[in-house]
Formats: sequence, structure tokens, C-alpha cells
Amino acid sequence: MTVDLEVTAKERGIRYFLISFTDLFGVQRAKLVPASAIGGMAKAGAAFAGFATWLDMTPADPDVFAIPDPDSLIQLPWKPEVGWLAADPWMNGKPIGQAPRNVLKRQIAEAAAQGYEMKTGVECEFFLISVDGSEISDAADRQIKPCYDQQALMRRYDVIAEICDALQGLGWHPYQNDHEDANGQFEMNWQFDTALKTADRHAFFKYMVRSIAEMRGLRATFMPKPFVDLTGNGCHVHVSLWKGARNLFEDGAGELGLSALAYKFLGGIMHSADALAAVLNPTVNSYKRINAAPTLSGASWSPSSVTYTGNNRTHLIRIPEPDRFEIRLADGAANPYLLQAGILAAGLDGIVNERDPGKRLDINMYTEGHTVAAGRKLPLNLLDALRALEGSTVLGERLGALVPAYLKLKRQEWDAYARHLSPWEREHTLDC
Repeated sequence: MTVDLEVTAKERGIRYFLISFTDLFGVQRAKLVPASAIGGMAKAGAAFAGFATWLDMTPADPDVFAIPDPDSLIQLPWKPEVGWLAADPWMNGKPIGQAPRNVLKRQIAEAAAQGYEMKTGVECEFFLISVDGSEISDAADRQIKPCYDQQALMRRYDVIAEICDALQGLGWHPYQNDHEDANGQFEMNWQFDTALKTADRHAFFKYMVRSIAEMRGLRATFMPKPFVDLTGNGCHVHVSLWKGARNLFEDGAGELGLSALAYKFLGGIMHSADALAAVLNPTVNSYKRINAAPTLSGASWSPSSVTYTGNNRTHLIRIPEPDRFEIRLADGAANPYLLQAGILAAGLDGIVNERDPGKRLDINMYTEGHTVAAGRKLPLNLLDALRALEGSTVLGERLGALVPAYLKLKRQEWDAYARHLSPWEREHTLDC
């Protein structure tokens, strides 16, 4: 049932609404709207100048109207007088084709037309660091293998518990929190849900974690590789396809308990993996994670090849249980909506074209990956990934207007990076 925002504001004591949309670079844009004006905004949307955000527009374009989705309403746990709303950007009376939430909703509609609904869960890793971003915030967090370190976890009890309490209050059903493989790194898990709900929650989670960290004099970062010698921030996605209450991926007679449909979906992900990297690993820094050397802990925990396996964390795709698989490619910079849209687009292609993922590899890819003669490597940098996306007929057709807009803006970002002169270059080439 759609929420009546005017009524809800009065019932819940909401004074203001954040009407928020996520642009192509994953930046959340918002306007703060008083509850007295929410009735009109709910119908017409809040007006934005599209060129002022990463939506691939010009100053000559008309207003973008962000129309809030009432069913996405979340009261800020740390400031309940404010309600957050995910919004869909429109222009000239039509949804903007390249806007990430609109892109995801089109993929969801395509899946529904075929009788499918994708459900996902995300594992969002983040660091708690100093305000200036130069170091982790806990100087005592120094173990070589810090994963699950009880002492370090409990030294950050106050901030982790506040976030987890918020998740419980929001009804997301969190079930565990842990110190991850890097010093200063944490992960918090909540229950899986439909792709759109997971994307909305993913977007809000990043905002909430940063906000609560700031209030405690800390800084939270989801940057893929903020420290060269430490494990990077991944964003692993657990995927299943449903029809009503039935998980279509589950088949007790199938290999590792997965159905033939699941393997076709999986095959679609592998077929488009190099192009998907442009979306799931969207920054220059991303490729310092997925092509990383072993870290202080002994492993990068990220893939570099296009392979799948059973319960083995050294591959692109892992099958941990007989009802889903885990895609380990995405990192913390991934746009919450494009992450889901890219996976669904590639997976649906796999079903339609009956993509064969080939034989699974039950080897340690970190030590034996060089023995896989036919193994495809993931892109080595953002430019290679963008070229793969440009050449992908699958994603080009399925993601539509997103692809040219995304490629244009991301190439500008790459060019800006290429024009940057780093200290490393000076150190190694001044005397060449």
C-alpha cells in the first residue's frame, strides 16, 4: 500500500523530508522539504538542475524533477524528525533513461515480464578512519590477521552498535557485525530482499554509516582500496531468482543444489563480467583492489579472473549454499542501483541465450590460477573496463541510455586521472 506522506508526517512527527536521488557516480543528491510542502512534491517532484549533478546533462536542459517513492520512506534513526525518500528523476514528463534507479526499475520490469523476481543481499565493507582520511582511526588495531578481532571490534562497539540498533529499528533484520580482514575495516549484514528494496537500503546504509561516524568524530569510507597494504572494501552480492514464494535457483538434484536456470543466469554474469566491471568497479582506485597483490593478512580476497566455484572465496563467483550464489566482483564504490541493474541485465541475458558457464574450478585461484589456460582475466584498469562496456552488445541493449551517458562521464574521469602527475612518477622518472 502506498504511503500518504502528508498523513504519515503528522502521525510520525516528521518535520522535513530529504527527497534524494542517486546520480551516475553514486553521489546522493537531495533537497530538504518541509512537511507542509510534501503533498505537492510527492506529485510533481522536487526540481533540480541536472547539469549540476552527474547525469550527463547541459545547462540548457530543463529541470529534473525527482519524484519520491513513498514506499521507500525511512526516518533517520539519529534524527527521526527527518524522513528520507528515494526518488526517481524525470524530465519533460518522462523518466530519465540514464538515471540509476530508473535503469534498475526497467530491468525489474523486464524480469517480471518473464515471470522472475531477483532477490539480493549485499555485504558492505567499510573502514573507520581519521577525519583527514590518512590513517585508520584505531591506532591499537595492528594485528597482521585482524579479521574477526574481538578486541578491535569491541573498541568500536559504540559506533557499530548504534548502526546495528538503527538497522533493527528500521526492520531490516540485521544478523551479524564483524571486524573484517583489514585493520580498521568492518562489515554489517542484514536480511536479503527484492532488488529495488536492497538497492534503496544499500544507498541509505552508506549515508547512515557516514553520518553516524561523523557524529562520533570519525570518518567512514567505502573506497575500494584506501590503503595499499590492506585488504580493500568489497561489496559482495548474494543473488537468487524467485517466482512468488519459490526460489527458482534451488534444486536438490542440481549440481551443488542449483537449478539449470541458476547456471544460465550465472553464465550470463560470466559472459559479461569484463563489461560489468565498469559498473561494479567504477573508479580508478577499484582496480587496485581486484588486481591487488597479497596484503599484510596474506590475501586480497578479491577476484582477478572470470571463474566460478563452490564454497571457495578466491573466484569471481562462489556458490556457498544450494539456493544462491555470491558475486565477489563489486566494490564499495559501486552505485547501489547500477550494481543491481547490471547483475540483473547480464543474468537475464544468460537465461534468454542459455549461456553456459562451463565447468567450475575447485582450485585456489591465488596460487593455481596461472594453470588455467583458458581463464579470462578481469580488466586491469578503468579504461580497459570502459572499453569492454562499450563493446558489450548485451549491456548496451539492456541498459539502454545509461551506457553512452556513463561512458562519456567516466572517460572524462579517466582523462582527469591521466592528466594527474603523481609523486610516484616524479620519484621514478625525474632522472630517466
